[in-house]
Amino acid sequence: MDRTATAVVFEKPGVMSLRNVGLITPGDNDCVVEVLWSGISTGTERLLWDGRMPAFPGLEYPLVPGYESVGRVVEAGSSDLHKEGDLVFVPGSAGYTDVRGLFGASADSLVVGADRLIPIDESLGDQGILLALAATAYHAALRIGKHALPDLIIGHGVLGRLLARVVIALGGDAPTVWETNASRHGGALGYQVVTPDADTRRDYKVVADVSGDANILDSLIARLSPGGQVILAGFYHAPLNFSFPPAFQREVSFSIAAEWQKPDLESALGLVREQALSLDGLITHHQSVRTAAPAYRMAFGDPDCLKMVLDWRCMH
Repeated sequence: MDRTATAVVFEKPGVMSLRNVGLITPGDNDCVVEVLWSGISTGTERLLWDGRMPAFPGLEYPLVPGYESVGRVVEAGSSDLHKEGDLVFVPGSAGYTDVRGLFGASADSLVVGADRLIPIDESLGDQGILLALAATAYHAALRIGKHALPDLIIGHGVLGRLLARVVIALGGDAPTVWETNASRHGGALGYQVVTPDADTRRDYKVVADVSGDANILDSLIARLSPGGQVILAGFYHAPLNFSFPPAFQREVSFSIAAEWQKPDLESALGLVREQALSLDGLITHHQSVRTAAPAYRMAFGDPDCLKMVLDWRCMH
């Protein structure tokens, strides 16, 4: 019998459905995971939804989005990496026969290579969906090295909050965070959140931008000390531009924090297990996957929605 799953499908930009899709037959090194929760990304998923995602390998509609899922292994295959019943984080799946998986984790059942799954503690529950962003924050924080952790972070969404928490967990000084939306100034744990206009400093050494604003560089360069560095940790769909003379005068360096790797996720999870990194207060909204369409609209359109979690347990 052919395997199927119920999945969130972006049929084309701006058109979403919750429908059956075909799954590949699991190989010996694959696991089958029953998804319990998945997160909605307001970065990459929004670009896929809006049709603004730049050319990307495998980008073709219809597609299953999502790279923030937590589920339980129901078939472990012949691999000894996992056993049935394990709770795991799933960073995505390409195991479909009739749709693209980009990134493919928003379905009630997934076929995934065993080596891609990360076992997590039962106590994490739905907070496990935050591990992709925690790994992104960890990767960005250490982009230059532990000797040069960010002292200014741009944006106090989930990624900005995690980045600030990771910097402190790694032993860095509490960074300053810029946020223009006053409703997002709350929730700081051991660091200060201000508007750019309220900050008079012009001697920052390392600025990490997670805003995705392609027009922000000049304002950041003006706040750097000589030899300062900018880490581009957001995703920018538009070309980045800056005025050369101020950057030249400060001899500014730019670094790009690309996609996190498995060691980043394992290190971030280690900080969580050591209770050095908290995931509390970051998930603000929950919806049943049966109401996925309004959940996506809220995640993309409501600034008070930091992180939306879809609950898939009703599908099992």
